[in-house]
Amino acid sequence: MGWTLHVLLLGLLLPGLQAFKPLLGNSITHREITEMAILRKTIEVCRALAIAEGRDFPLPTGGRLSASIVQRACSPNNGSLWSAVKFKDSIITIYLSNADVDVIYLLSDRHHFRGEEFTGSRALITDGMASIKATVQQGNFISARFTLGKICHTLQDFYSNSNWIELENEHPNTNLIRPDGGIGYIAGEINKDNDGADHGHLHRAAAAMAVEATMELLEDIRGAAGESNFLQLMGIITHSSVLCFVIDTTGSMSDDIEAAKRVSFSIIDNKKGTQDEPSSYILVPFNDPGVGPLTRTRNSDIFKQRINALSATGGGDEPEMSLSGLLLALTSAPAFSEIFVFTDASAKDVHLKSTVIALIESTKSVVTFLLTNPLLARRRRDTNGFRKSRLYQELAEASGGQAIVVTKDMLPQATDIIVDSSTTGLVTVLQVVRNPGGTDYFSFTVDASMRNITTYLTGSSLTFSFTSPSGVSQSSSASDGPLGTVKVVGNLHTIRLDTQTGLWEIRVTSTQPYTLKVTGRSSIDFVYNIVEDLEGSGNDFTLKEGRLQAGGNGTLLLSVVGGDSLTVTEVSLVDVSGLRVENSTLKPLGEGDYVVFVEKVPDESFVILLKGVDGMHQSPQNSFQRQSNTQLKASSLTLTALTNGTMEPGVQFTVPFTVRSNGMAGHYTIRTRDDRGFITSAPSSLLLDSGRSAQGSVQLKAPGSTPSGTDVTLTIEAESPSGGDSNYAVLRITVLNQVTDFSRPVCQVVSVSSNCSMNCSESWWELSASLTDGNGTGIRRVSFRLGDGTLDTTTSLGEGGVNITIATYNASCCSPYVELVAVDAVGNVGTCFHSIPSPAPSPTSSATALRVLLLLISTVLLAGLQA
Repeated sequence: MGWTLHVLLLGLLLPGLQAFKPLLGNSITHREITEMAILRKTIEVCRALAIAEGRDFPLPTGGRLSASIVQRACSPNNGSLWSAVKFKDSIITIYLSNADVDVIYLLSDRHHFRGEEFTGSRALITDGMASIKATVQQGNFISARFTLGKICHTLQDFYSNSNWIELENEHPNTNLIRPDGGIGYIAGEINKDNDGADHGHLHRAAAAMAVEATMELLEDIRGAAGESNFLQLMGIITHSSVLCFVIDTTGSMSDDIEAAKRVSFSIIDNKKGTQDEPSSYILVPFNDPGVGPLTRTRNSDIFKQRINALSATGGGDEPEMSLSGLLLALTSAPAFSEIFVFTDASAKDVHLKSTVIALIESTKSVVTFLLTNPLLARRRRDTNGFRKSRLYQELAEASGGQAIVVTKDMLPQATDIIVDSSTTGLVTVLQVVRNPGGTDYFSFTVDASMRNITTYLTGSSLTFSFTSPSGVSQSSSASDGPLGTVKVVGNLHTIRLDTQTGLWEIRVTSTQPYTLKVTGRSSIDFVYNIVEDLEGSGNDFTLKEGRLQAGGNGTLLLSVVGGDSLTVTEVSLVDVSGLRVENSTLKPLGEGDYVVFVEKVPDESFVILLKGVDGMHQSPQNSFQRQSNTQLKASSLTLTALTNGTMEPGVQFTVPFTVRSNGMAGHYTIRTRDDRGFITSAPSSLLLDSGRSAQGSVQLKAPGSTPSGTDVTLTIEAESPSGGDSNYAVLRITVLNQVTDFSRPVCQVVSVSSNCSMNCSESWWELSASLTDGNGTGIRRVSFRLGDGTLDTTTSLGEGGVNITIATYNASCCSPYVELVAVDAVGNVGTCFHSIPSPAPSPTSSATALRVLLLLISTVLLAGLQA
């Protein structure tokens, strides 16, 4: 019996060890508490940003919040094409990490505020907050989300397992998120986990307090991170996806580099200030043997400078380090990124193929290769070169991308696909791979929410025809016909279709392998995660590492976003050829969430196909379908890995892992890789008996100079003796220097002057404040909230050698409130609030009104949660 199964059985035998579990009645879970707190805090931040920018921000109506409602409210002009899929995915990542605590740390008292471990429990929270603040400062949001979920669980358990509620406290214990105060005299082992617990009559009061405490923790992180970084941590996207280029810079790539410059500059210049402006930019050059340096920035001018500085030099032999460059991009880009690889050479580092595929599956990123002329020539005369070029096709197919083969002079025309991907709300409706080719018929549904329907056919010797829902047809011989326009560049056929709602049909004939992909723009999309059902309740889950079990059953947590009346009617696992389908059963959880139970996981690679309706009745007009980009695989291997805490620079760090095989006995190959070169030792193989498990460990050590907040991506892979089966675990580990500064900056108002009248445009007020950090790490940033004025700061040396920051804030008297926020180098946050009498009512001037409104929303939403 494996370690994970032992823990799960123990959880069934000892349910009192856990907290906020849906064992009886309609109890409130950690999942619901966490999501509710994130939704409320996120919309509060979005509204504060709107106030600071002088924009209206109508609060959502209807009582309950959802990821779609919050994303729409936070998006410019409440755009209908903004997808909440990344926001929802971030929420899911956080609450699945929250749930993991009940499995991984089931018997740890300090992870659950039990016994005499309250001080240790508080340390877990405050250390975790320090880690989150450091990683967010470095722009490493993925590992921060996992840490956030874990510490939220411990924080929430305090209100379930202590007597804080019994003592009739009306507010959270703020000192739980601050290491420099006392927790108080609190008793433990008082169970309010669910309605049927010993103190179950207080379960809902405990859950309500846990929501408020989680919001308080999020508020502190918000103060340290700043508004923009906080929203990125939560996954709120107010621009399109990142623009990510991986570019070969060897001697023959001059034309390709120029094409990459032209398309990136065009996207930056034409989309700046629009909703399609990229949210950030990533550039990874590679040569031989060098890879990098990585550029990751939100500043388009910096990206322009870095890509403009690229030149084609070096090389010599034909294969290049293309997979190393792609690997660096996959570990640096956010989930769901579109990554474009420019090269004219095959891969020298083919040994990285399995790691690249593992990261593609883990991040759900789409990789498209733009392959130019020299590769074509090698393919025709060199069998080995053809095999290597096929690698790019396999990786593109695994991710849902394209392998576009063109001559160098045709490359500028092929870059339209990059422009297409740099738009908001890009969704996939259908995608299949045919190998070998033949004559095939496909159908897909276009719903009323979709725009810009585009079909990509990648392959040679292709003919095709489309038939619209109204029965009109157009063949590939017509470049501009009644249904749309057809453009052919190299092996890429792009068909831009007129938008007609209903069922479309495609007929494709080819003697060669090909891929078909249909995309569009829509707010309706979905996100999935492979999970394990905790205790068989169907209500609470933990994230399952790696791949589904081959030949067995499986569980998915699926969330559909983009509307308030969406209903999923069918979820299928479809063989990538589109020929074989495994159906599933659904259990709705509410708010667009579903548990998907699959009776038999396909043996071959598969994708997830979702169908549903937008509204009360199913009809061609309101039916929709969506498909996952990423190909998934099953495995008879199970690989679990555990990270405990953060790495400290210069100190050895151990990651234990377990491999279990349901297949053959023998020596299983182990591959371990990290993106920082921190691994010092790891096994190359493990000996397994059939049906048994074996343990190993990876040792890592970060150099003493490693910046605090550095993110390390560790991939552990296990492969069967035959090489035909493999599984993996991808872990994000944070490097954190020891934090010794726990004092918050001090803010004192020095003076206030004003000249107010009923005329907002002619009245003003000014505040001057002194901000110090004593002997701490020093003030890193000063900002303001609630008002829409201007802020200037100057720093000077005061008595005792202490730096003093003078903040001067100016605003109209009709914006009479301001809150100054000072953050020191390790993320401690100090604030001061000031107001003047308002000469006239203003919808954006009342902090009190804001807080009252948010309190009312919280009350209504919690009432809805409890209903």
